[in-house]
Amino acid sequence: MKLYSKQQMIKNTLTGILAGAICASAAFFAVQKNLKSENSEKTSQTQTEDVQNQQNSEKAEFVEEVLPQKNIVTPAASPVSQYTQDEEQNIFVYEKCNEAVVNITTQVMGINWFLEPVVQDGGSGSGSIIDERGYVVTNVHVISKANKINISLADGTSYPGTVIGKDIESDIAVLKFDPPENVKLKTINFGDSSTLKVGQKVIAIGNPFALERTMTTGIISGLGRPIQESANVIIRNMIQTDAAINPGNSGGPLLDTKGRMVGINTMIISNSGSSAGIGFAVPVSTAQRVVNDLLKYGKVRRGTIQISPVQMTSSIAQYAGLKINYGILVSQVKEGSSAEKAGILGGTKPVQYGSRFNPSTIYLGGDIITGIDGINIRTYADYTSALESKKPNDTVTVTVFRNGNFEKIKLVLDGIDTDSESRGTSL
Repeated sequence: MKLYSKQQMIKNTLTGILAGAICASAAFFAVQKNLKSENSEKTSQTQTEDVQNQQNSEKAEFVEEVLPQKNIVTPAASPVSQYTQDEEQNIFVYEKCNEAVVNITTQVMGINWFLEPVVQDGGSGSGSIIDERGYVVTNVHVISKANKINISLADGTSYPGTVIGKDIESDIAVLKFDPPENVKLKTINFGDSSTLKVGQKVIAIGNPFALERTMTTGIISGLGRPIQESANVIIRNMIQTDAAINPGNSGGPLLDTKGRMVGINTMIISNSGSSAGIGFAVPVSTAQRVVNDLLKYGKVRRGTIQISPVQMTSSIAQYAGLKINYGILVSQVKEGSSAEKAGILGGTKPVQYGSRFNPSTIYLGGDIITGIDGINIRTYADYTSALESKKPNDTVTVTVFRNGNFEKIKLVLDGIDTDSESRGTSL
């Protein structure tokens, strides 16, 4: 065991303390150096990120300058229509007009097995509301012999209808019903039938076979058709269409692609009674003129030739020794009338004409009318049809057969108010 003096022990202790202090100092400086190095790296990394962010920002600004945004909010693209242009046209017309088309049903007076008068179901047809006050235009034959008229609207409500006026020669009638004050009716406007062309698209809306507000489409197949509706009625200038028209369509509107009425569907030609693609409509030019008179006077004011007309027949021609067996025989001329002033001659020889049980007296020897304003007159229906569009005080040229020759006479039509129902036969 080694022994140390007191001085050696003090010396060794001081040396140890000094060495420890040096080691601690060295360790401290090493730690500080490491901390500074880490801070420097973090600072450098931060500066690098800032530089990158700045570069990215500058790049973004550059892109925005090269490709500027036109709109902050981009509007949604309108979807492509699921309907064709033709379908959209049909839909537009139907939605515009269908609520203005009414269903007309009638009741008539009949006789039962016990010969007692009873009310029975009559016909049915269509009509168009032309005024918000409840005026409806339809065909005369739709309400023929009606004891009661019922008008049904699109919303299911029904109203009794009254006849304002009817005109046999054009087969047009005007009805009236009274809607409640809070009900605003849809109406159909009149169009212009004078500008129609063959091939033009038309649309019919009506109630065929009681199927309410049915729409059919087609084209105008012909214009200016003279169609004989009954024994004494020919309707001229009718519109022919291949749009399906069936029983129940009568009185309904024929429309153009803007939803304007250009005709009133009236009749068809068919062997089966159903649509065969040949339908006819009264042109709206005729309908508008007739409706205006019916609303104003309750009848149509037409120009007339004040004569007693008789339909020429082969038997009359043979009995009188005449060379022609067609036209209108002038039996008598009203005294003081325009016809008398113009020189139209009546007959002078009275004869009995007609059946044995219902004879009538006619006068032979007068003029035979064979034409009016260039329209050939062979039958009474031709005669009334030629005057259908004429007004009082109109001047017409009448062709007559007299003494074996044809002569032309100008005369001014008289302006008496003739009941339109008396000029033709009931349908």
